[in-house]
Amino acid sequence: MSAALQKQLDQLVRNGQAALLKGILHGIEKEGLRVDAKGLLSQTEHPRALGAALTHSYITTDYSEALLEYITPVFKRSEDALTFLADLHRFGYGPLGDELIWCTSMPCDIPDEESIPIAHYGSSNVGQLKHVYRTGLKYRYGKMMQTIAGIHYNFSLPEALWPALQEQQQNRDSLQDFRSEQYFRLIRNFRRYGWILLYLFGASPALCSSFLKGRSHQLETLGEDTLYLPYATSLRMSDLGYSNKAQSSLGICFNHLKTYTASLHRAIHTPYERYDAIGLKVDGEYRQLNSNILQIENEYYSDIRPKRVAHSGEKPLHALHTRGVEYVEIRNTDINPLLPLGIDQQQADFMDAFLVTCLLAGDELIDDDECERISENLKRVVTRGREPGLALQCSDSERSLAQWGQEILDMVSLTATVLDKNEHGSPFSDAVAAQRLKLDDPALTPSAQILAQLLEQKISHSEFSLAQSRAHRETLLKTPLSEKRQAYFSELTGSSLNDQARIEAEDSLDFDHYLADYLAQ
Repeated sequence: MSAALQKQLDQLVRNGQAALLKGILHGIEKEGLRVDAKGLLSQTEHPRALGAALTHSYITTDYSEALLEYITPVFKRSEDALTFLADLHRFGYGPLGDELIWCTSMPCDIPDEESIPIAHYGSSNVGQLKHVYRTGLKYRYGKMMQTIAGIHYNFSLPEALWPALQEQQQNRDSLQDFRSEQYFRLIRNFRRYGWILLYLFGASPALCSSFLKGRSHQLETLGEDTLYLPYATSLRMSDLGYSNKAQSSLGICFNHLKTYTASLHRAIHTPYERYDAIGLKVDGEYRQLNSNILQIENEYYSDIRPKRVAHSGEKPLHALHTRGVEYVEIRNTDINPLLPLGIDQQQADFMDAFLVTCLLAGDELIDDDECERISENLKRVVTRGREPGLALQCSDSERSLAQWGQEILDMVSLTATVLDKNEHGSPFSDAVAAQRLKLDDPALTPSAQILAQLLEQKISHSEFSLAQSRAHRETLLKTPLSEKRQAYFSELTGSSLNDQARIEAEDSLDFDHYLADYLAQ
């Protein structure tokens, strides 16, 4: 793996093409529950002063009416994406009044699922489609799981890089096919090595006990209201979070674009008996879009997704299949409650270096045996990642997490050195060096620091999260939103409301026919 990486990096430098990596594109999506001043889930509608969740480019909702989602535009510099994300928070705090944005991935204390309002998007057909899809998630998995929040890190390589890499590899496919294959190479290596991100940045070692009310579990008790595991890194990414028995048998293949889209297409069109028992339309109300294993492709949960921006009315899977991969979406990032935005510049720099490493490392396919090892390693890291002496599975043996982690960082360091050639200073190498310290001393990881605060201060997960949420609001509001940015967001708010009204007025089909046409595409 490292030999392939070193060869490609050397060629880029030797050919004077290292500057091509300067144009990496970034976008950040961050979810966060709205809670009241006491830390209880908000029961109010999505504030109209934040615009229409259906049509606003940067401010929307995810599963729940109370689950805000901030989305940045695409930027060449990750620091610009982080600045924009901070400004979205500053703008949003105004209409929220006394409400806060919950600063952890695992939700606040929620006494029962009935208190979780499903998001609404108006009366248009597309708005109803989004709502019915979420209703389907309720019947399939329960509402509680859908209140988990996270950060999605969207990443793409500059277009000018692909011809250079294609020439290096003496590849004669179409540029579109080559680009897609290279993104899947990145995805395969991400799946092999992505466990290290959960160790380094996992920030959900504990949760409110209400999240697992009525469910069996193996967690330990920390006070009356908090559950945890002593060496956990990311319970959000464990089977306590996004788990799906129906999906576990899909065998989604990440080796090639065609096999990936074919396996997802099959899942979207394969009936599932348990979902059929839910019913499609009961007493005049839709319970789900269909009774297949997946209602739509977005229902498939994975820690990384190949993506392509779809045209209006086009299914994402069709866009991906016909025009190839445009970027990847990294989905295993916990919200770090120790940081005002849940992510910072150093983490973004490391992510860039790690993802470029995954692109340029070896291109071996993943067979069934390796797929099982990948799943087992992820399971160990999310629940026991900081356990002294923890070993992970390799092809023919087991090896120390700490040793393997340092070897991965050795590879990322090679990439960071090349990326730093385009910068003043060494931000990428510095980011790698900071992560090495966490491998040497697990107490430096966010998961360990969070647990340490809970134990030392003898507070619950809710008390800790509420205090951090208040502190982050104060920190962000210390820097006022510029008048220009305030005016821009206000204009978008008004136009989004007008856009939703226009869409609703232009609908000509009833929803039954609209849904049938959509599913028939």
